[in-house]
Amino acid sequence: MAPKATGKMGFNPFGAIWERIKANERLHMGWCVLGVVGCLMLYGVLQERIMVEPFGEGANKEVFKYSLFLVLCNRLTSCAVAICGLVSNGKYSEIKPVAPLYTYVAVSLSNVIATTCQYEALKYVSFPVQTLGKCAKMLPVMIWGIIIMRKRYGVKDFGLALLITGGCTIFLLTGEVKSKVSASLWHSSVYGLALMLGYLGFDGFTSTFQDKLFKGYQMTTYNQILYTTLCSSALSMFGLVSSGQFPKAINFVTVHPEALWSIVALSVAASTGALFISYTIKTFGALIFATIMTTRQFLSILLSCFLFLHPLSAGQWVGTSLVFGTLYYQGFAKKDKGHGKGDGAGDKAAKEGAPTKAGDEESAPLLQGGAAEAAVAAGTGADKIPSVR
Repeated sequence: MAPKATGKMGFNPFGAIWERIKANERLHMGWCVLGVVGCLMLYGVLQERIMVEPFGEGANKEVFKYSLFLVLCNRLTSCAVAICGLVSNGKYSEIKPVAPLYTYVAVSLSNVIATTCQYEALKYVSFPVQTLGKCAKMLPVMIWGIIIMRKRYGVKDFGLALLITGGCTIFLLTGEVKSKVSASLWHSSVYGLALMLGYLGFDGFTSTFQDKLFKGYQMTTYNQILYTTLCSSALSMFGLVSSGQFPKAINFVTVHPEALWSIVALSVAASTGALFISYTIKTFGALIFATIMTTRQFLSILLSCFLFLHPLSAGQWVGTSLVFGTLYYQGFAKKDKGHGKGDGAGDKAAKEGAPTKAGDEESAPLLQGGAAEAAVAAGTGADKIPSVR
């Protein structure tokens, strides 16, 4: 990752440190784990801070309500990262679109809807509910794969998907699910769960549709990110302007500058996490990545419960254990099946669309092809093209 400086450039201490990290496999993997888990846990905390906790004091205290503005900031940040990546690598020719423009627009539209549903859901359901609900995306990803890609899944795959869905259902039925800013349990139950279903449906569609539309086109990760995020930015801006939310969002961050800094930090964390995700999958394979993502989701729930006071009932702990126990079993079962073949078996499964894991957010607009699908299945969320979902 860090270039080595030699010759006239002199000694580069950062390059030397990076070479030492890469030379030690445990240290190298630890660096990737720290990057992925750290960035995405920060992303989760900031997401809940922005959408749930009020900004200001006294009479000026108010909650941020403009989810599309968050999407816009995230996409513009990812777009800037893509441009910097292409320019720094001297790949100016790849700034041109490779696939027809409508393919980028189609993927971006479903992606923007999924991400908006994800943020909006926090107005009605708690962060642990939202995070655990993302794990249930395995089932819609499989359904869309069957409908769009004509893929086939075994009884075991459906069994695991149903166990995860069952664990999520137990979680919802056995404890508090309402967000702090939700007006009532009715709003939480109806609007919150409807938004989560919308997220799951469109997010599963995004990853599958992306795989189908971009199949056959030779494009780099940065080219794909550039045009999907450009289209997503345009769609988000159109939604903000047409709904009259854009001036309101600008006024909010003007009155509450701390909100703007939180939004910027969230966007940077999402984009940086996506880069770590892409590098981790490329270096260590989809199975290692899926295990990291499962751990990250569990830690995010624990951190949210601690920071934002979300007490879980005994039944909710049972549901949580069922979901993550199934995810870990799935990951280790695939690893055992591919024993002796390295991570190649897991990577092949990811590229062929076998659901390697279920769960997360904006981190998949910095990935491509099989890596993006592995991220989607494993839980790098709505911004899946990549973006940390």
